Amino acid sequence: MNLSRLSIIGVGLLGGSIGLAAGARLSSCRIIGYGHRRETLDRALEIGAIHEAANNLGEAVKDADLVILCTPVLLFEETLQAIAGFLKPGAVVTDVGSTKRSVVEAAARLLPRHARFVGSHPMAGSEKRGVEFARTDLFESALCLLTPTPQTDSAAVELVENFWRALGMRIAEMSPDEHDAVLAEVSHLPHAVAAALVHMPEAESLRLCGNGFLDATRIASGDGGLWRDIFLDNADHVKAALAKLRQSLAEFEALLTPGKSEVLRAWLDSAAVKRETLVNERLRNQE
Repeated sequence: MNLSRLSIIGVGLLGGSIGLAAGARLSSCRIIGYGHRRETLDRALEIGAIHEAANNLGEAVKDADLVILCTPVLLFEETLQAIAGFLKPGAVVTDVGSTKRSVVEAAARLLPRHARFVGSHPMAGSEKRGVEFARTDLFESALCLLTPTPQTDSAAVELVENFWRALGMRIAEMSPDEHDAVLAEVSHLPHAVAAALVHMPEAESLRLCGNGFLDATRIASGDGGLWRDIFLDNADHVKAALAKLRQSLAEFEALLTPGKSEVLRAWLDSAAVKRETLVNERLRNQE
């Protein structure tokens, strides 16, 4: 794709991985990074995730064809406001946030008419945080969700889609509200449940946990500040997902009687089949 200057705002795990992947696949693209910590920028330069480190947001986005916001979601509005006056005509802005309604609304309100915004959410990452964990192949075969609205410029959507495809991603589109509702169930609530499971047992019990407990709670190792912002920004949909989980747990509790042993087994087997189907679909997408 024809992209000469890319600006990455927030060079952590995702921002650093974007820089590494873009540098490997878009050889003619100059990658500019900006972050609050100089040591992070120095590390990003050292590993080749960015070509230049900007001293301020204006310098970072000046002349950029594409700007990607990789900060925590509750910093998006502040960042959009700060870069608005420095974007060149035709510049496209996107993001990697796990919530979409707030950033889409803020971009429509704050960005100048000559700049275009497309919400995006690359479904890749890990519980790790920091540019030192950045990987060139992080996005390979993963899914990226784009959230255009009826007002979104179609050429900007095409540019953002082509960018993520160039990094090896698959693309799906949905509205910002649909995104936030779905992600509450399959991403946000699972993280809260993992954290709740870690908090639930007494210390003596935790010392006896096995690999099953550690596997089920792996994502609880994620950054608390980042996930706090996601939960607060998507609180209504997370609460709705929580209500559905309570219903599912109530159904399970009702099966804990000898007379319903076969129904309980069928409930468990059904979950096993659903998960196995998901795993197989993921493997096919990686082929």
